Amino acid sequence: MKVLHFFKTYYPETLGGIEQVIFQLAEGCIKYGIQSEVLYLSQGGSARGVKVANHLSHRSKLDFQIASTGFSISAFKDFAQLAEEADLIHYHFPWPYMDIVHFASRVKKPTVVTYHSDIVKQRVLLKFYQPLMRRFLNDVDSIVASSPNYVESSSVLKAFKSKVSVIPFGLDKGTYPEPSAEKLKYWRSQLGERFFLFVGALRYYKGLNFLLDAAQETKYPVAILGAGPLEFELKEHARRLGINNVYFLGGLPDDDKCALLNLCYALVFPSHLRSEAFGISLLEGAMYGKPMISCEIGTGTTYINISDETGLVISPHDSEALAEAMRTLWENPTLAENMGRSAAARCEKVFSVDSMVSSYADLYRSLL
Repeated sequence: MKVLHFFKTYYPETLGGIEQVIFQLAEGCIKYGIQSEVLYLSQGGSARGVKVANHLSHRSKLDFQIASTGFSISAFKDFAQLAEEADLIHYHFPWPYMDIVHFASRVKKPTVVTYHSDIVKQRVLLKFYQPLMRRFLNDVDSIVASSPNYVESSSVLKAFKSKVSVIPFGLDKGTYPEPSAEKLKYWRSQLGERFFLFVGALRYYKGLNFLLDAAQETKYPVAILGAGPLEFELKEHARRLGINNVYFLGGLPDDDKCALLNLCYALVFPSHLRSEAFGISLLEGAMYGKPMISCEIGTGTTYINISDETGLVISPHDSEALAEAMRTLWENPTLAENMGRSAAARCEKVFSVDSMVSSYADLYRSLL
């Protein structure tokens, strides 16, 4: 069986949560006899057959972007050719350009959509896009959500409930690099023995302004791993607050990320809007046995982080509640350790990559 994944970006150009999901699916499905390929858009131009681990990726030239949506003229032809060779098309939503390509290519293959998130920020544009979106979701064969929480809280998914199934995302720790002793020693010398860690793109829905305010109040060391459009704005906010206990690390390779996940005291994940539909970085924290702090926003974040069991769950938009949660973990090491142990156990039980991959493999076969 040959599956074509289609998304706006992919490894190694970007390192976000959706890219990690596609990677885990592509690698994990190999043992089920499923060959996966990925088509995405790139500023670096077109290329075919680039190897990523044990699967192939293909690039179409990114021509321009409107409201975070990439468009490509060459992708119409590239997609049509690759779709013709595939047995099944796996789309990753939301990406309005993808809907256009789907209809323009007149796809006749079985189709799966992994529904990563509602469209939250572009409310005005959504009014114009909504007819196309509904037609696209109505046309595909199956829609997959990553948590029951999101199915219940998404008005869009409720409209297509008959074709929606839930398959939680899963991670394979074996695909993550083991940090060297030198790397661990370096980061320990930079950040100390105990620090909070945030991992993710610096975007509008991540709630990082609230984290900076909480860091000013608590004075605890906080490492922020990631890059993104809000980087300058956040650094300016930290400068205005006059804080020197927050470390902006920028985007770093996976071996550095794994070293930081190994060393951190707890993972803090203050996403405050529904654009954060799941939280792969939160799941990575659980996989490494770290207690977590997250917000109740009606999405998969509180499917990963169970309040008072695997970590602490607070109300969104609340820097004081975030500071109090940080204090609770910092001042109670035994509680933090127990929560981290529970987080790792839940990750292994509910979010294994084998469970995710086998469920998708079964879905693929049922559609074929």
